[in-house]
Amino acid sequence: MRVPRSLRNPDRPRRPRLLATLCVAPLVAGCFASPGGGDSKASAARGGPRLRVALAFPPAENLSPYGADATILSRLGVTEGLTALDGNGSAVPGLAASWRREDDRTWLFTLREAVFQDGTDVTPAAVAASLARAGEARPAPAALAGVTLTAKAAGGAAVRVTTDSPDPVLPLRLSSPSLAVLSPKAYGNGGSGRHDAVDPVGTATGPFEITRVTGTGAAALDRFDDYWGGRAQASGIDVRFVADGAARANALRTGQVDLAEAIPVAQAATLDAGARRETATTRTTSLHLNAKSGVFEDPALRAAARAAVDASVFTEGVYEGHADAGAGIYGPAVTWAQGKRVRPAGRARAVAPGGASITLATYDNRPELPEVAQVLKQQLEKAGFTVQLEVREYSRVESDALAGRFDAFVAARNSLLDTGDPVSVLAGDFTCDGGYNLARLCDADVDRAVGRAQAAADADERQEAAMAAEAVILGTDAVIPLVHQRIITGVAAKVSGVLPDPYERTLVTAGTRR
Repeated sequence: MRVPRSLRNPDRPRRPRLLATLCVAPLVAGCFASPGGGDSKASAARGGPRLRVALAFPPAENLSPYGADATILSRLGVTEGLTALDGNGSAVPGLAASWRREDDRTWLFTLREAVFQDGTDVTPAAVAASLARAGEARPAPAALAGVTLTAKAAGGAAVRVTTDSPDPVLPLRLSSPSLAVLSPKAYGNGGSGRHDAVDPVGTATGPFEITRVTGTGAAALDRFDDYWGGRAQASGIDVRFVADGAARANALRTGQVDLAEAIPVAQAATLDAGARRETATTRTTSLHLNAKSGVFEDPALRAAARAAVDASVFTEGVYEGHADAGAGIYGPAVTWAQGKRVRPAGRARAVAPGGASITLATYDNRPELPEVAQVLKQQLEKAGFTVQLEVREYSRVESDALAGRFDAFVAARNSLLDTGDPVSVLAGDFTCDGGYNLARLCDADVDRAVGRAQAAADADERQEAAMAAEAVILGTDAVIPLVHQRIITGVAAKVSGVLPDPYERTLVTAGTRR
């Protein structure tokens, strides 16, 4: 029986929403003092000390779930969707306890009993409204590339989700961090779906609730005691966003943090073996060439760039063995891909660059990327290009990259991050309507190949169609895979329950503690 809200901790005060300030806190000794009392008796009374976490990427979009910030929220245990992914990449229950397919365009999801962090119930109407807002967001979340869905309350605890065309992987799609379910108060400003119109502070459903955001430098989270999955082991999380990888590793070594994500390979050997967790991922580092404007609008010059790149040097030379050679958009962590890979065909004939001037850009939140870009600069210059290299922090480069202000861009992209569906990343990253199209690619053959893959319902047929589409995309030379990454997470000896995963959606869970 559902317990009335009036009987659920009626005297528990709601935590106030705290607006972000403009300061950015440096990573120095003492900066992880807990706003909730740290290891004090009060913290212990709440059920365990707070976790101190260093993340690599600061918020780029005001912690909107519709863009790159979505994984910050999911990795910290703030947001959840109707479904989640298991270790095999299959959809499993999240806020939906079960689901069934009613016809080729309609699915019925039955909700579990849960409450939002603002104390209101997770109802079918609230879920439907949350999914509708995601559909209205511009740019559209990558998980919704090529799909229009309608969600409606269906009586009892059920939500009926209908898509404009058959979508055999909808349960996978709804696992995306960008389709997290938030309470109606998250959209209380009446905005139109812009990034700044969504507020996840105190409106999500996960085991931890954001209580303070300090610009792009820090955030504080408290345990959400009414979490449907049971109270978290830690009483809260204190987060610092630290772009410098060496600083993250040093903070772990010196005991300033309990968890540090994305340890640079150059720093891995400085950590005790027991403090390193290496995980194969579906993340590929690639060179994206701007196919819409500038030098690389010419397929022959894209072919020249592809011919100039020697990807074999990156695995050992830059990643020191913590990566695998680039084989395609999908790497070895996608276990079925290699056996179904199709050789690209129809590539343009390369021409001499003749000193063509290009701007090559990347970001330093993943510390290997500037070194990769430097090596690429040398390779391209040797082939006859004139290269200007630009390196920024990710939040300061993403909008320019998506707007096509660079000729070439080096990025590390998790191919199964957005939906868990191998086809969705192709639609989001390489089609004319893709929302994360760094290569600015718009090619009719690519769109047709991706469309065929999207239409395949059988899992094996869908995989084969995805690999056929990958071959067409690679044939344009708009993207050049370099390496498939492994991630190294730094974990203090006293910490348990950390959950790094190949999809990079999860890190801290209700079971994480120190």
